[in-house]
Amino acid sequence: MANRFTPRPDLYQQTTDAICAALEAGTVPWRRPWSPDAAAPSGPVNATTGKAYRGINVLMLGMNPLTFTSGDPRWCSYKQAADKGWQVRKGEKAATVFFFKTVEIDAAEGDDDDKRTVPVLRSYPVFHASQMDNIPAHIPPTTAEAPWRAPEAAEVILTNSGVPVREGGSRAFYSPAADFIQLPPRATFIGPAEWAATAMHELGHATAHPSRLDRTTGNPRFGSRDYAAEELRAELASAFIGAQLNIPSDLANHASYVDSWLASMRADRREIFRAAADAQRIADWCLARHPDYAAAMTEDATPEDAPTEPTPAVPAAVAAMGPMPRHISKSLKLEPAVAAVASAPTPEETASWTYAPR
Repeated sequence: MANRFTPRPDLYQQTTDAICAALEAGTVPWRRPWSPDAAAPSGPVNATTGKAYRGINVLMLGMNPLTFTSGDPRWCSYKQAADKGWQVRKGEKAATVFFFKTVEIDAAEGDDDDKRTVPVLRSYPVFHASQMDNIPAHIPPTTAEAPWRAPEAAEVILTNSGVPVREGGSRAFYSPAADFIQLPPRATFIGPAEWAATAMHELGHATAHPSRLDRTTGNPRFGSRDYAAEELRAELASAFIGAQLNIPSDLANHASYVDSWLASMRADRREIFRAAADAQRIADWCLARHPDYAAAMTEDATPEDAPTEPTPAVPAAVAAMGPMPRHISKSLKLEPAVAAVASAPTPEETASWTYAPR
């Protein structure tokens, strides 16, 4: 009898291949073609729950042109739409988002327990609101409802972050050794939105400080793999922040960064998942510095998929996924695991580092 077993697709590899292909074609998939008139009022959200998609799912939905051309951030699964009486039109193509399902496997020889749980990446299709009939028109939040959707919000966040900011010179950078952000004079920027985007990028780097997120950055001397990895996290975070503040996130990067990102992703198909999870934590920390945004998020603080730290291979990726349809989440067994902690570099190693994307 013929073997009818069909192996599951490698979702890590498929995602990595898609992002690498975009980078090789000269497109950075997480950068949105920013236009205040066409921009959606937030990052992607679930149409039925209103909860935001997060982490790697922001990237996946951001690669779909409907995200940036419709002014509507809403997505949901076919069943969620059907339950609301909305009809996905025949022939519409779905986008893909991810979640983690924990499964039990036999423990390794010598373990005290017979079983152990591991997270397994799964995907499900979602459709954009513009692909549905009968869905109510999207009503974006007013300025009063979302006062953080303006370049001025970046200044509030920067001030409340407590990170010292110096102005002057021609370079923008963050100094880990001295813990300060350097920004050129405001008059040298094209406009307030460009200043805000640069400030948020550098604040993303500053979150690595032990007094903030205490993120291990390895030995990131300019041109090194670790340097490019940290730049990737700050770049993704600035894209996530930009989607919420309605500011651009298309800062120019040195070509060597893109080459290093490609090399890292080709060497490790899970790197983009780790980077997206780290970037989501950075964005959350920064956005929480805006009191109005923090208050709005507190009202809806419980995500539909709330597990944390799944494995050392994908740190905190579960918590950074975003909304999951209840017909999926209610059947899952979700248990946290412990992430590995890498050793931090010495003070001598960090003395000469700065992060300067421009």
